[in-house]
Amino acid sequence: MTPLRRRMLEELQRRNYSPSTTRGYILAVKQFAEYFARSPERMGAEEIRRFQLHLLNEKKLAAGTVEIRMAALRFLYKKVLKRRDLTYDDLIFPKKPRKLPLVLSQEEVKRLIEAAPNLLYRTLLVLLYSTGIRRTEASLLKVSDIDSERQVIHIRQGKGSRDRDLPLTPKLLEALRQYWRWKKPRVYLFPSTPGHRGAEQPISDETVWHACHRAAVKAGINKPIGPHTLRHCFATHLLEAGADLRTIQLLLGHRELKHTIVYLHLSQRHLHAAPNPLDQIEIRPYGEKPPSEERDR
Repeated sequence: MTPLRRRMLEELQRRNYSPSTTRGYILAVKQFAEYFARSPERMGAEEIRRFQLHLLNEKKLAAGTVEIRMAALRFLYKKVLKRRDLTYDDLIFPKKPRKLPLVLSQEEVKRLIEAAPNLLYRTLLVLLYSTGIRRTEASLLKVSDIDSERQVIHIRQGKGSRDRDLPLTPKLLEALRQYWRWKKPRVYLFPSTPGHRGAEQPISDETVWHACHRAAVKAGINKPIGPHTLRHCFATHLLEAGADLRTIQLLLGHRELKHTIVYLHLSQRHLHAAPNPLDQIEIRPYGEKPPSEERDR
């Protein structure tokens, strides 16, 4: 490990960044250095500009993905290297298009879960849909986080280093018990295998993504489905069933309600709740003459 990488890792740890964010930031800086075959300490605004254009125009990465790379470079130059010659205008984020998230119907969710190729993947899908947790939160769950007495699931240090409790429904509890009888996990609910990260280590969040992707392919659902899709389904279907936005905000672990309001645009119940103005007026069928013209005849 280079001295610069060690310094950056230590700064990330000091600020208690999540493991997934830490991995992403370290990888982004590594890619930046490899692209120019130079240490980031010897580069500046021009190289950052060229690298961003490379990611957008040549690699064809999405604006959100490029934003993560730029956030890593911002952290490197402003927090680690403390480069005052670089301004935030030199480290701009690309503008992201505002798109509504993909939501599956309940029938599609059913097909997705039933298409899971093994019990691990099936349990992950059931957990994601019934709780709306993020994929990293799912991968880091421990057996002790499942509180069957109080019927809650404890989420420890989720996004923003916040804890929260989620309801453990009877159907989810039965799915988890079936999985436990098969796997018999001891520490982490979803342990890795000895040949990968080690039996006493959790699965990676990539495994959670593969569970969704492989099930979608097998189910014949030709949509870009990932763990966050089931999070969106959880929130939208809750809203359609009558749950209020404040409750959904707490369940999702959103810091602000504005992040939850997007589900109003996805809920069919709310979309059709207000009367459409077109339905409030009577329009003659095309080609039919007004009554006054009929009387003149």
